[in-house]
Parts: sequence; C-alpha cells; structure tokens
Amino acid sequence: MHTHKLILISSFVLVLCFSCKREKAPEIVIKEEKNSIVESVDKKDAITTLSQKMANQYEKAKQDFLADSDNVENIIWYGRRTAYLGKYKEAIEIYSDGIKKYPNEARLYRHRGHRYISIREFDKAIDDLKHATTLIEGKENNIEPDGLPNALNIPVSSLHGNIWYHLGLAYYLKDDMKKAYHAYLNCRNLKSNDDNTASSTNWLYMIQRRMGNENKAKEVLDMITNDMTIIENTSYYNLCRFYKKILPIDSLQIEKDTPQDDATRYGLANWFFYNGNKEKARIRLQEILNGKSRSSFGYIAAESDYSRYFGE
Repeated sequence: MHTHKLILISSFVLVLCFSCKREKAPEIVIKEEKNSIVESVDKKDAITTLSQKMANQYEKAKQDFLADSDNVENIIWYGRRTAYLGKYKEAIEIYSDGIKKYPNEARLYRHRGHRYISIREFDKAIDDLKHATTLIEGKENNIEPDGLPNALNIPVSSLHGNIWYHLGLAYYLKDDMKKAYHAYLNCRNLKSNDDNTASSTNWLYMIQRRMGNENKAKEVLDMITNDMTIIENTSYYNLCRFYKKILPIDSLQIEKDTPQDDATRYGLANWFFYNGNKEKARIRLQEILNGKSRSSFGYIAAESDYSRYFGE
C-alpha cells in the first residue's frame, strides 16, 4: 500500500516538473531573442554593430584588399570597414602597414589618428593628425566618402575638415584648449557646408567657455542662424541654437543610446559645468557612461572629463 502511494506521489511530482519545464521554455526563447543581433541593432553604437550588411561590406573590402594590397583605396576601405566592426587595433595595423607603402598619404594618417582616439591613445592621434596637416598644406580639399552614410546619403565632411576636426578633438581630450581651439577654427574656416559649421562651432563654443571666455564664446556663435541646411549634425546645430538662446533647453530631445544623443548629453553636461552646477554636470556625464556607445566622441569626452573632474 505504501509502495503504491509512493509511486503515485513520485509520478505526480514528475508531472509537475515536466509542466514547470514546459512553462519556463518560452522564457528561455524570449531571452535569446533579446540578445540577438537583429534586435540589438537599434540599441548599439552603429560603429560596433555586427549587422549583416556591415559584415558583408567588411568581407568585400577584405577581398578587394587581398586581391590588390598595394592599392591605397583598398587599404583605406579595408581599414575603415574593420574599424566599423569595432576592431580598432586591427584597423590601426592595416593603416600602419599602408603608411609603410605610402608615407605621404594624408588619408592614412587621418584614419589612423581617428582610431587612436577610439582606443584612447591621444598623443599618438595628435602625432598622426598633426603630420596629416602638413601633408595637405597647399593641396585641394576633397569631400570624403561616407562609410556609414546619413539618411540622405550625402557626404558632409571633407578630408581637410576631418583632419582638423579630429586633431581638435584629440587636443580637447588632452585638455589643451588653446590648440584645440586653433584646430577647430581651421576646420570651420574651410566653410565647406552648414554641417561643418555647426559641428565645429559647437566645439569652439565649449572650448571658450571652458577657458572662461564667455564673451568670446558668444562671438563664435555669430555664424549660427535659424535657417541653416543641416543634413547630419542636427545635435550640434540644436546645441548651438540652445547656446544662442534660440531654442529652450527642453527642446533638446534625448531618447536613445546613440552617438547623436551622447553629443547632446555632453553639450548639456558642459553647459551645467561651466555655469556652476557641477552636480548636474556629473549626473549628465554618468548618463553617457552608462550607455554603450563607447566609441562616440561624446562618450570619450565624458569619460575624460569624469576622470579629470570627478576623480573616477
């Protein structure tokens, strides 16, 4: 009798266990879906997202390079496509090998300098980008093709502009504001388009405020108007209009974890910082660092500032 009851109890327990497993199975599937590459595309930094399209572009660039590794265009695009997958050190090696073959090719120093910024080696970035400025001196400026096109698929940056822009950023991250200002001023003076004017003006304004020159900061905003044609750098443009009191602070929308939103968050963090509200600045910087866009310029600047001013 007791044996029969034990069998019944054991059978009942087994049924319950199997029922539990059947109920929990969908949870495992949901968890896997949330971790999938497809669903994470909109949440991760576009530079590090291993989307199928980017993987295909990388493979094509790699095959082109392997077919003709002496072609400078193949070297550049192989390096760029490698970097877009987050393989910054590997991209740096590709550019370095290219520089051995083409020591006077400014584009190779421009791209390697950018990726030295990505891995936080700012002194090496400055060396590369300073050298690049000497290589472009007296030469025609050209629009640089986009590797990650904007919505209109219209490139808005130039070779000379990118060299001066990244050099300014590297100096800024080293807290060398005077040299950063000079570099960004050279970038803006190219007057290539409104996107270039807005992005460089944003940094020029922040630099002057960091140096305590509020009147000079206001002067650099003179080139910002309310009828500019902005294709890509909307975050920088809106920040400039905010500095100029054309837009209210609550119009600066921050909804996602993207490089563009990092730019806005960083601009606001700076605004609070040099207007005396250090705690709000710290909170804004922390919000950026809680995100995943580790290669965005806003993130890198926030990381640098948080370490410098808040000791972490």
